[in-house]
Amino acid sequence: MTCEPGGSILAELTICNRVLTPDDIEMVRQIIASDASATRERIAREVCQTWSWFKPDGELKTMSCKVLLLRLHRSGLIGLPEPRNGNANGRNVSRRTEQGDARDEIAGPLNSLLPLELCRVISRKDSLLWNELIDCYHYLGHTPLPGAQVRYLINSPAGYLSAIGFSAAAWKVAPRDSWIGWNRERRVQNLHLLVDNSRFLILPWVNCKHLASKILSLCLKRLPEDWRNVYGYTPVLMETFVEKDRFKGTCYRAANWTFVGSTQGRGKLDRFGERKLPIKDIYLYPLVKNFRSHLV
Repeated sequence: MTCEPGGSILAELTICNRVLTPDDIEMVRQIIASDASATRERIAREVCQTWSWFKPDGELKTMSCKVLLLRLHRSGLIGLPEPRNGNANGRNVSRRTEQGDARDEIAGPLNSLLPLELCRVISRKDSLLWNELIDCYHYLGHTPLPGAQVRYLINSPAGYLSAIGFSAAAWKVAPRDSWIGWNRERRVQNLHLLVDNSRFLILPWVNCKHLASKILSLCLKRLPEDWRNVYGYTPVLMETFVEKDRFKGTCYRAANWTFVGSTQGRGKLDRFGERKLPIKDIYLYPLVKNFRSHLV
């Protein structure tokens, strides 16, 4: 993507799996200018309707559209109205509560912490707690997950042990795409059938061997049904990215995920290799035996 001074786009760009032309950007600007009182939600819905941008279940892709609009806004290509609902829009969470405070050590064999309960994050209360735990104790901190998503808090008789989140898959990853064997057209059509394990936190006061792989196993069994209930379709393949210099991916290997290669250290919006990011190992896990027949 290149821009002239003042925010004019000189080439196509891809955001949230959608290729945008200069005419698309101008259309978004016109929608924003047509109603000074419109909220970001309303703008996103109107853009989706204009583009006929729908999810597989027939609903408008307003979440993806809001992410797209925010990126255009931050790039200076459009000007969105100020948010009205108090959403952090990507800023770090500052909320701190007693429930998120560090606890005494929870240690022992896995059997001592059973049964584990996967609590899907639905209520605002659980969402705030999930955000707080990730922000406090995950090395990446909290940022909104991209696109479609399902999050869990993992509870036990000893208390909360973990927070884990799943969201939209990465747009283009050469080792993953080569392993799947699809071409660009099929990737564009079927990328929604991949889900990214984008956050996985074992709380720092929890010390239990095999806990992480047990949680992954439970999520792999539970997630497809929850995803179908929320979004109307069932994912067939899971991916995750493990920062190579920080982690060894032990729990993913123990849970039978397949290592397929490593990233090149480029961000998903970096087209010219200008940003150097940490190298990440890529792991995949099929959710159905014939996953390739759904993708390729």
